[in-house]
Amino acid sequence: MHDELIAQAQAWLTEDPDPDTRTELARLIDAEDHAELAARFSGTLQFGTAGLRGELGAGPMRMNRSVVIRAAAGLAAYLRKQGHDNGLVVIGYDARHKSHDFALDTAAVMTGAGLRAAVLPRPLPTPVLAFAIRHLGAVAGVEVTASHNPPRDNGYKVYLGDGSQIVPPADADIAAEIAAVPSLTTVRRPTEGWDTLDDSVLDAYLARTDAVLAKDTPRTARTVYTAMHGVGKDVLLAAFARAGFPEPALVTEQADPDPEFPTVAFPNPEEPGAMDLAFAKARETAPDLIIANDPDADRCAVAVQDGADWRMLRGDEVGALLAAHLVRRGATGTFAESIVSSSLLGRIAEKAGLRHVETLTGFKWIARAEGLRYGYEEALGYCVDPEGVRDKDGITAALLVTELASQLKEEGRTLLDLLDDLAVEHGLHATDQLSVRVQDLSLIAAAMTRLREQPPTELAGLPITRTDDLTQGTADLPPTDGLRYTLDGARVIVRPSGTEPKLKCYLEVVIPVASHTDLPEARAQATALLESIKRDLSTAAGI
Repeated sequence: MHDELIAQAQAWLTEDPDPDTRTELARLIDAEDHAELAARFSGTLQFGTAGLRGELGAGPMRMNRSVVIRAAAGLAAYLRKQGHDNGLVVIGYDARHKSHDFALDTAAVMTGAGLRAAVLPRPLPTPVLAFAIRHLGAVAGVEVTASHNPPRDNGYKVYLGDGSQIVPPADADIAAEIAAVPSLTTVRRPTEGWDTLDDSVLDAYLARTDAVLAKDTPRTARTVYTAMHGVGKDVLLAAFARAGFPEPALVTEQADPDPEFPTVAFPNPEEPGAMDLAFAKARETAPDLIIANDPDADRCAVAVQDGADWRMLRGDEVGALLAAHLVRRGATGTFAESIVSSSLLGRIAEKAGLRHVETLTGFKWIARAEGLRYGYEEALGYCVDPEGVRDKDGITAALLVTELASQLKEEGRTLLDLLDDLAVEHGLHATDQLSVRVQDLSLIAAAMTRLREQPPTELAGLPITRTDDLTQGTADLPPTDGLRYTLDGARVIVRPSGTEPKLKCYLEVVIPVASHTDLPEARAQATALLESIKRDLSTAAGI
């Protein structure tokens, strides 16, 4: 067994084009570190609807140049089979370790396969890449990013020519082509022949950002902004300057790209502690709101002053605020969200006479809603300009929420006041999440099995009136690994994360509210109910 492992590692080593991972792997072979070698050679990173994502390092279970070259070769073969022999593939990348190398490898492979390749000029937000695909008429796009994952990770996200991320069966078809690559020596990688784009694509993107705002609206809201050590700062500042908003006060410690993400445990605004520096800056500067992007700037977090201190708004709260703002502006079209997001969007759309659609989790599904005008999911993702960017976009979302805050400011009101109004109009929709990160992925499968074999009949004393096993699919949804519980006045969805080693449980309770004076009691009731559901769900799932 050990001999076979060493042989596998040596075969990989002979093909590895990267001196860094070659050195790392040679050291493991010399040390006969069988446990570590087994972890790296126990299979291959699976190419799915999130593309690839994993820890950097040598071997087929890690993100590295060898894995990326194979992925690019598989994508190129898939595109050629789709009849895109001379099609353009546009490639973007963030500022993580190895991102630029992976982007250039992809460009080389596409060029070698007879496709045309164009690389964005420097690390830029993912939405700029999503925009570039449609703007340039590309047949596909690749973004090298691990979004808000830990510093040691990187990833490879694939879009097709409509500018939205791949969905089945394209993911399985591309995976089959990747698996069919016999060896790296068969993959042609010329050293030139692709284009490096200039700033004209970025300029075109920025020109479109103006279109998300209404003409002659107030532009007075003052913001604190953090880029979370990612690539958002320059593009967001340029968009805010074009729009005429006051220049955001920067969280300087997190303003510039740094692949080590030194000030945060996880570079995700949702994680505890990630926003602490932004809150400190807000206490100094007293802005109207805080805006945060994740490292590739496709997500947008918003924080507001609530009483004496600052708090993050939930993705569902921002989702409802933007929807209400667009309705007030007379937007028409489909309002779409993922099934794990708040049902409040449906109430807002229904009252406005707009079509409302629920999709599976992820913008690869939301972006495909017919006639999409606005889409969001609770994980801080908002699509406010679907014609320009058929994906979540943390830059345009930041503009739109700052426009809303400016309008409310002129009326002597805040984002929290509008949330109160929505609660009185549609009922208090309170959401929460139980998220369990694991080292051992089998624990997630075990929890899902336990819930299926010993299903709970009630949570927090509320009877479960309906259970949907989403692996069966529904009339409106394709199959996915998840469970949905409908309770009287509440809803729970349990699913494994598609991008991280987490089991995620999404909870919502809806409490009717007669007037503004009833809100404090309704909030207290909702908080207690959510906590009780969390406790009972943990017990039922064995987590």
